[in-house]
This record gives sequence, C-alpha cells and structure tokens, in this order.
Amino acid sequence: MSAADGHSPMLFRLAEQRATGVLLRDTGALYLADGEVVHAESPAAPGIEVLLTAGGRLSPETWQEAVAAAGAACATGRWLIEHRRLAAGELEISRLGALYDAAYFVLLPAAGPTRFRHGVRHWFGSLGGVPVARVEYETRRRRLLLDSLWPHPRLDAAPVTVARAALRPAAWPPFVPRRQAAVLDLADGVRTPSAIAALLGRPAFHALLDVRRLAALGLVETPRGGTRAPARAPAWFQNIGDDPDAALLRRLRVALERL
Repeated sequence: MSAADGHSPMLFRLAEQRATGVLLRDTGALYLADGEVVHAESPAAPGIEVLLTAGGRLSPETWQEAVAAAGAACATGRWLIEHRRLAAGELEISRLGALYDAAYFVLLPAAGPTRFRHGVRHWFGSLGGVPVARVEYETRRRRLLLDSLWPHPRLDAAPVTVARAALRPAAWPPFVPRRQAAVLDLADGVRTPSAIAALLGRPAFHALLDVRRLAALGLVETPRGGTRAPARAPAWFQNIGDDPDAALLRRLRVALERL
C-alpha cells in the first residue's frame, strides 16, 4: 500500500498501535480512538450537522442546543440520543455516512503530507469506531465506482457547468432522475459538487456520483485537460469523445448500468 494509491502507511501504523488522536492531511482529518476511526471531516464534505439539519431531520436550533450542552465534553452525539432528539440507530447511520463521506477526501492520492496529534478528541464524541482497513476499502471502492462511470476526476472539485447542448430542461433525456435534475438546477458554473451537496443536504459522494453520471450523459462538461480514460474502461467507450454519436453512446451506457 502506498501513498500514491491514496493509502496512508501512518494510518495503518496508528491502527496497530491502537492510537487515539487526529490524523491531519490537506484535505481533512480522521479522528481515531484505540486505533479505529470514530469521526472524519473535510471541507469538501458536508458535516453531520449539515446532513441532519439541511436534510430536515433536526432543526438548526436543536442542533445548536446539543452542541452548547455537550460539545465541550465531546458528547454531542450521546446527548442527542439521551434527550431523544434522534434514535441511536438513526444517528449511527448519519454518523457513518458523514464519516465515509469525509474519509473519501482525506484519503485522496493527492491529499498531501500526513501528520498526527496524539490525544485529540472530536467534539461530537465517539459512538463506536470503524476499523482502518474498512475505511480504506470503502474509499477505494468509491474511487473505482466513480472512475467506472466517467473517468475524469477533475470533475469532483471543479465548478459544475451545464453543457451548452443541455441548457434547456426540455433537452434533457427523459430518464434523468429527479435527484440528478436537482444537481443540474444548481449547476451555475460556480458551485462545486461539494457546494451543491451542502445546499441539498446530501453527502458529497452522492453529488459526485450524480455529476459523473450527468457528464456521461453529455449534460455536464468535463473540465479541459481532464484525465484520459484508464485502461479498465471499455474500449468502445474510450474513443467516443469526437464521435458525432458520442452523446447517444453515453446515454446508452448509463441506461445499461442502471438496468
């Protein structure tokens, strides 16, 4: 395992040492307790507070009440459960969703140098850890899934731009789901997928999936100088960029994947 593949050798050493603290990279942080990941955060991923409030599960006032009451004791999550603001299972699903979402960005291949601060705890509190190997596996699985849909990683951080051929909703294919149409509605050439995810109250990875699928449909433009298709992409799909029927082939591929 190498840093070039997005893996952090330090992270596995910390797991073996059952370390507690925070692993810092340019793209975010992973919080460990006894060698397992208990929380993750990244500027590129909406935090759990955004997923719960913008998603409509908690009011902003309830969230602020929990942070004010228990944040200093690193027990915000437990406070929400004990005061019956959220069921334990529901909070666990949201917490793990936010953890994997942020971890994807923290463990990107170009995430920069890795540092570790011992003893640091996250204000949300620990409600159970996830093994490092599981976090690494899920991060790698997500990266491969994105590349299989549309192998242009630069889309993930670039402002989402609607393709000129799809400026009118009437021009969209009839099978564009409502959730992807919502992404297109916010694609103003300024907002990134992460910014769109925050506005919609969704995990950033969900927005990345939608943007890659929309790019495959020819509805979102790939930034100039994007990465070439990797060898694992189907050959018929690697060479359709200049074909007049490219948009049709992209739509066909996405439709087949959904089936």
